[in-house]
Amino acid sequence: MFYLSSEVTSSLNCKMRSIIPIFFALLIASLLSACAAKKSVIDFTPPVYPPPPEEPRFIYERTFRSSMDVKEITGIDRFRQAVTGIRGSGRGLAKPYGIAVYQGRIYVTDTVSRAILMFDVPGRDFKAIGVEGPGTITKPIGITVSKQGELYVADHTSKRIMVYTKEGDFLRAIGGSEYMRKPSGVAVSPDGTRLYVIDTGGIDNRENHRMTIWDAQTGAFIKSVGDRGTEPGNFNLPLQAAVSPDGTVYVVDGGNFRVQAFSADGEYLKSIGMIGRRGGQFSRPKGIGTDPQGNIYVVDTAFGNIQIFNPNGEFLLWVGNRGNFGRPGEYMLPAGVTVDEDGRIYMVDQFFKKIDVFRPYALNKEDGWLSSIRKDKK
Repeated sequence: MFYLSSEVTSSLNCKMRSIIPIFFALLIASLLSACAAKKSVIDFTPPVYPPPPEEPRFIYERTFRSSMDVKEITGIDRFRQAVTGIRGSGRGLAKPYGIAVYQGRIYVTDTVSRAILMFDVPGRDFKAIGVEGPGTITKPIGITVSKQGELYVADHTSKRIMVYTKEGDFLRAIGGSEYMRKPSGVAVSPDGTRLYVIDTGGIDNRENHRMTIWDAQTGAFIKSVGDRGTEPGNFNLPLQAAVSPDGTVYVVDGGNFRVQAFSADGEYLKSIGMIGRRGGQFSRPKGIGTDPQGNIYVVDTAFGNIQIFNPNGEFLLWVGNRGNFGRPGEYMLPAGVTVDEDGRIYMVDQFFKKIDVFRPYALNKEDGWLSSIRKDKK
């Protein structure tokens, strides 16, 4: 047995008296935070689209901002959250742009992080792709994934398309400065054989406002489609592209305020939209995606929403709106959009650094690849 001196005892008592109030303050803050969070969850009503009294087609489901939205929570994370009431931030989005989804894996290009960030929902994991080795990427912009699971990313700086496996292993590079000036959009045919690259060109230049077609496997150049202009089949600052299940290629022709449709061989088919402020018209079209039924989803950065068209080009409805607070369904600088195998919509906002997910209203939350309980679909 040993004894502490009166000086040590006095010092310990003083320290305990100073620590206890801090501990209780943190505990109270944690409880208040938990109560506030619980109340906010209870009070929150997910937005639906179209809004009442129309029959809803989509409902807001969740938001991704950082690795903490998918990774397993550790004991240290739980202790920190219990004491401070604040959840760990993990690695977050810095300036997201393009997005692609494959069997519950969400791939986002981030121009500040200089990487493709993968949110693996079924696997409860997070990974940065293209940050080292021969597959290092400089400024990733457009992104797509084939049905075979190959990831294609437009590197704006190196003027190439970088190709990776679905796990993020580098496979090959396509193109180069002799073919591309400002590659910004990329899409792949349903059978994975053809690659479509959108070259934005420049404001003061007449060249490279075009789409190029490549052999997706060998990297061989096939043909160039379009030039700068306003006529059907020409482009003015094109941005992104998407391919529908029937092989139709849709290109956002930003400077002409329209979406143009082409055959798999690059033959012009039709145009969708025009400049304006009503549904089916565009102010600043940017991202584009298609769903399994062939519907077309177009992001308009000025409107802060996604406009949805059927395969005939007829306007159906919009999802989201412009907002200053970044609440669910609110956007300031929306960029990329994609639709997964189950019909969920994924919307990227650069300003609020987030990905919002909207679920088809008829789809149960527990169904599909995005459900974290589907462990059989890793």
